[in-house]
Amino acid sequence: MSVQIENIVLHQLIRKSESEIELNLRESTLDNQQAVISLIEEINRTYNNKSKAYGLFNDQSLFAASLKELRLGNQDFLHFSQESTKQLRNEIAKYPFADGGTVIFCHYRYLAVEYLIIAVLSSCTSMLVNDELNISETHYLDVDHADIIARIDLTEWELEANSKRYLTFLKGRVGRKVSDFFMDYLGASEGLDTKAQNRTLVKAINDYCQEIQLDREEKKSARENVYDYCKSQLEAGEEIQLNNLANELPAVENSNFMQYINNNGYDLEDNFPADRAALRQLKKFSGSGGGLTLSFDSTLLGDRIKWDPQSDSLVIKGVPPNLRDQLQRNSQSN
Repeated sequence: MSVQIENIVLHQLIRKSESEIELNLRESTLDNQQAVISLIEEINRTYNNKSKAYGLFNDQSLFAASLKELRLGNQDFLHFSQESTKQLRNEIAKYPFADGGTVIFCHYRYLAVEYLIIAVLSSCTSMLVNDELNISETHYLDVDHADIIARIDLTEWELEANSKRYLTFLKGRVGRKVSDFFMDYLGASEGLDTKAQNRTLVKAINDYCQEIQLDREEKKSARENVYDYCKSQLEAGEEIQLNNLANELPAVENSNFMQYINNNGYDLEDNFPADRAALRQLKKFSGSGGGLTLSFDSTLLGDRIKWDPQSDSLVIKGVPPNLRDQLQRNSQSN
């Protein structure tokens, strides 16, 4: 990845007590040294490899209003970042679990698109051995474990007024989400739900295969073709394109997949990111709970595996050999 950094600055939020957070504001932006470029590239690498959600600014977002003033040239980047960090401090102070850290604001260009990335990074301590083999402590930014990052596609935000996906942010941890206070600070709410889009896509594919009356083998082949396409898009870092995906499904005389979803009210975007877990339903059914975990190929349902919705039970014909061996040994011991 090669980025063109326009502006970058670092500030610090230092938690002194449960209710007090100290500000350490830098008074100038950073020069574009190689270390600075490497840091932004590392943040982007980590960010791209993590699960993200999409969002958009609320009408009353103070952050969005300030960002607009920046884009109009009514304030400079340093002042924008300082005032935004003060707002972030006020938001973090409401949550005793939030520790603060180093706040990074970076405006950069990549492939003709302008971005603003905001990250809050924790610092870690490690040991350093010098040339004289003496040991000393050193501090470093823990980029790999960052969980408070948001990125705004400035180009899309300004050119596509109805977009629900110009803002992306990392999903929070289990329990009270770390991202909650960050979204409050940004004045944003969740927009495009990629998991819901993928689940709707899987349902639409199953319904379509049923509608055009594919037999078992044809349905299996169609689902595998769609899965392979989505998997290749995911591995390439590309989004699912509905028009291209439709080519993986057979058409009948008076209908194809695109016409089917348009005529039947499936709320699908023209393109959206692939979600591996949701798409896996094209190949497998799986679930766990109450001490039970099950996973099987979707093609087995109705053949070797029967589900009775009335009794909420599965009947499995042909138990896997290794499981059968365990059951037999357990039966003999009892």
